Amino acid sequence: MSDIAEMSLPAEWGDDERMNFLFSEFKENRDVNTTDWDSKMDFWVALILKSCRERGSVLVNLQGLHKTFRRKEKSPLGLSTIIQSMARCGKIQREPEFAASVDCGWVSWSVGMLLVKPLKWTFSTLLGGGRVPLEESFVVLELVKEKAAELLGVYQSSEYSSCPVVSFQELCSLSSDICADESTLCMALLQLQKDKQVIVSLHEGEKIVKFCQPGQERVSALGDVDIGVYQLQLSEKLLGERVQKLSLEADRCREEARLLLREGKKSQALRCLRGCKRLEQRADSLLAKLETIRGILDRIAQSQTDKMVVQAYQAGVAALRLSLKDVTVERAECLVDQIQELCDTQDEVNQTISSGVTAADEGMDELEEELKSLLDESKPDFVSGFPTVPTKVLGPSSDLVLGSLPAVPHGSLNTSTGELEDELNRLTLTDSGFQQKKVKSPEKRLEPAQ
Repeated sequence: MSDIAEMSLPAEWGDDERMNFLFSEFKENRDVNTTDWDSKMDFWVALILKSCRERGSVLVNLQGLHKTFRRKEKSPLGLSTIIQSMARCGKIQREPEFAASVDCGWVSWSVGMLLVKPLKWTFSTLLGGGRVPLEESFVVLELVKEKAAELLGVYQSSEYSSCPVVSFQELCSLSSDICADESTLCMALLQLQKDKQVIVSLHEGEKIVKFCQPGQERVSALGDVDIGVYQLQLSEKLLGERVQKLSLEADRCREEARLLLREGKKSQALRCLRGCKRLEQRADSLLAKLETIRGILDRIAQSQTDKMVVQAYQAGVAALRLSLKDVTVERAECLVDQIQELCDTQDEVNQTISSGVTAADEGMDELEEELKSLLDESKPDFVSGFPTVPTKVLGPSSDLVLGSLPAVPHGSLNTSTGELEDELNRLTLTDSGFQQKKVKSPEKRLEPAQ
């Protein structure tokens, strides 16, 4: 466990009164003061999770927690109660029991034993004695799931992603930035085993790990092909190291021969030069073998790609055969003929409808022209603001109209002008419904009849 000074502390850490309460022992009965009991529990659970995240670890034990959360020469008194509560809530689990929770049908007990050291398979009642051993390790389930996801992401983004099988040592170096120690890596691998994303096995006394490849929902069983590919990769690595070592020795012998020649020791320089040539020949021989192994690995990788393509083709052919199960050429031709007939019928119907609409439109135009002519005839013909004088000679039928008119006087006008003015004044005075009007004298007097 790291010291408390190496992690970020909450704001309450400097409050003596608050910390005295938090460092005190829990009440035996939670119901006495539920609020205080829960607030203290929430504080310590959050702080433990935060400490583990900052350390990159997924394991906790009482001994380490006492060292980590020591304040003013005092350690929290309720850590044992906190561990018990977290275990009952399913937030933590004993290390052996976590390993045993991996499905036995998926991975054998021997594989689980490869990861958990030392093994103490104690299946007693969970914390039944009320006391938690100081060195008993517990797995924080929330953190181990996060760490497993990080480990899988690191592998998929690394140079080993093209290799389904990697050694445990290579995985340790690959995950050094995310896993604080080997125990954390083992817990993450167990979680991935539980999620069916990896398989851990032994090969010639060495632990090897097979990862799930892209496009697979779960990792396939470790077979002879996987072991053969792993051996080829291991041989490639060893040959590469030997070729590099021989090249360095050859360069050293060549440099030594150059120094001896400068000192005048020609025979010794010749021996060094012969040794340099032998080293270079061995390096060339190993390099040729290395190129052969690399070519085999490339072909294997290509074969895996070809296998995936063939599987895709097979799936496509099966799907196409299923989709064309009830489709034949004769049926397709019949459907095309029916579609053509329906299209021709639709064209004829559209043409008939269009011709009917055109005839109706033409009849409507004729009616509108006739209506316009009637309107033109009903309008009076005005010339200079006066109605035109009819020129048609009245026929015999016009006597009825003329008979209703008053008779035209035939006598001569022998009334004097004075009589006319008196008559006009009388008519004006006797009419009480109108205002008196001024009568202008006629401009031209009527002359008495002679």
